[in-house]
Amino acid sequence: MIAALVALPPLVASHLLLSGAALGLALLVGLPLGVAASRRPHLGRVALGAASLIQTIPGLALLALFYPLLLALSSLVGGAIPALGFLPSLLALALYALLPILRNMVAGLRSIDPAVLEAADGVGMTLRQRLWLVEAPLAAPVMMAGIRTAAVWTIGAATLSTTVGQPSLGNPIFAGLQTENWVLVLAGCIAAAGLALAVDALLALVESGIARGRRGRIVAGLAPLLLALGGALAFTLAPARESVTVGAKNFSEQYILARLIADRLERAGYAVRYREGLGSAVAFRALAGGDIDVYVDYSGTLWTGPMGRSDVVPHGLMNAEIARWMAAGPGTGLVGSLGFENAYVLAMRRDAAARLGIASIGDLARAAPRLLLGADLEFLDRPEWAGIRRAYELNFRETRAYSPTFMYRALRSGQADVISAFSSDGRIAADRLTVLADPKGAVPAYDALLLVSPRRARDARFVGALKPLVGSIPVDRMREANYMVDRDRDKATPEAAARWLAR
Repeated sequence: MIAALVALPPLVASHLLLSGAALGLALLVGLPLGVAASRRPHLGRVALGAASLIQTIPGLALLALFYPLLLALSSLVGGAIPALGFLPSLLALALYALLPILRNMVAGLRSIDPAVLEAADGVGMTLRQRLWLVEAPLAAPVMMAGIRTAAVWTIGAATLSTTVGQPSLGNPIFAGLQTENWVLVLAGCIAAAGLALAVDALLALVESGIARGRRGRIVAGLAPLLLALGGALAFTLAPARESVTVGAKNFSEQYILARLIADRLERAGYAVRYREGLGSAVAFRALAGGDIDVYVDYSGTLWTGPMGRSDVVPHGLMNAEIARWMAAGPGTGLVGSLGFENAYVLAMRRDAAARLGIASIGDLARAAPRLLLGADLEFLDRPEWAGIRRAYELNFRETRAYSPTFMYRALRSGQADVISAFSSDGRIAADRLTVLADPKGAVPAYDALLLVSPRRARDARFVGALKPLVGSIPVDRMREANYMVDRDRDKATPEAAARWLAR
């Protein structure tokens, strides 16, 4: 619990800064648009309809949509626009905050008694004077209610920015979900909820001050907010040692390896940040674009994903081909293989596999029409799954996608009959699972490869700090490290597992 609390302050600062910037951008767009929409009914219908439509898009999907858009825009201007991190998070959250601000702005202005407006016109006020001196003060309480709603929504939704590499209070939530460390999940949730409640209380004070005409309350509400935002900005921009960013995908092994890499880099004098919970395609693009400096990927993922290859070749040849492709194309560097393979495998509970007489994927094909496949969030859309289906003509009764943690739980509870497991995962032994043989070799090799960004590939000091990791992790040690975390989550955190691997 103490470790979780120690990690919170920089995440709170980053979360508050992102939420404040997103709310500010939404206000910058929403307030003038609301004035125009209140005066032009057709514009109001269009603007409110568009803002309402945005609200129907799930938060994760909206964040994901900004990635290819910013990537394409960045390629047009010479790569100057970051496609991960703060910018996509800012734009997505600002769009989410727009609806309550716009809706309440329009409602507040339209609810003003027409007689009051006629009186303002009668004394010779211009439209601008009428807006600032009459309409804005009368509509302010309704407008503030919309701003309060937008602020709470934004702070809550900002936890999702972790998925595109922006540090936030979503970091402990997503890490805790993947490693089943519920202390981390609670720490992130309580901190986000507390931040939202505190901001809402301060904005309520501002709203009360506006409604009662008490400037003291307005200042008492705004001053702490501005001081907190200023402090968060200063904390975020404070000078530090040369900083590097370690990336990680969204399962336990990646969290462990990220901390093992960070330990080597910190020994070499680097300050380390994390961007975790990244999808496979996003992670490699982030590396190629310099948004992250180093992470671990798997040869089969690179082969079938960014390289678009479908042929199956021996491990050594595949790794050499990957190194040549990276040097000739994206410019990323391959430091080397960590020494173990983490391949996709299909697994079943041992008792169920024995009862049905299933030892290989070929045996599974006969029983598949009666079984349910549980897969991780990416597997069903990956080329490997298409290759397995073609090779063995697999047709399951149903398929369902889970986060890796809940995928294993679904198998244990009988809600899934087969899962897409990972060969180095300690849960295979912990849950007494049978890994089904792949006699046709439909799944390519999955050596764990240590990759660095184009800039870091030319940095001898950086690469030298990572070299001792090459070939240092046999699969049984990686499986044991994973098992440690799965077996005793209160004591064996990813940090503890990484320290054990480093011994």
